[in-house]
Amino acid sequence: MTHPAAQNVTPMAPCGPDVHRLEVVHVNADAYDVDIRGHRLLVDQPVEAGGTDVAPTPTEMFAASLATCVAFCAGRYLQRHNLSRRGLRVCAEFVMAADSPARIGSLRLTLTPPPALSAQRHAALLAVASRCTVHTTLRQPPAVVFELAPEDT
Repeated sequence: MTHPAAQNVTPMAPCGPDVHRLEVVHVNADAYDVDIRGHRLLVDQPVEAGGTDVAPTPTEMFAASLATCVAFCAGRYLQRHNLSRRGLRVCAEFVMAADSPARIGSLRLTLTPPPALSAQRHAALLAVASRCTVHTTLRQPPAVVFELAPEDT
């Protein structure tokens, strides 16, 4: 029987040019290795949450993903207009929701434009940055399907 969350969802093809894949493998305790196109990341939990605190948490990586996407889009805007990216900065702050289920309740992104950027371009920079891929994905969430891999035979 199909899980209710998976109903009316077109299954992803196992391989293909439009499918992006990454893999997460347990390292030890609460630490996991993430392989993305040969790039390696590590995630963990703080000591007070049972981890060893050798890496950021997945939730911190989520916020970092949004912040870096905003920075990337802002940087591309500046590059398109032949403006310096020197001094461009994005700060992300998040607060966990007080109720269940566990999730980020609010997230604030503060974009610091390069000092040389004119005030007339600030609104355009902010508009472009707010339309980054990660933010638009949050505004129009994708279908998410959970499944177990088939057992090895």
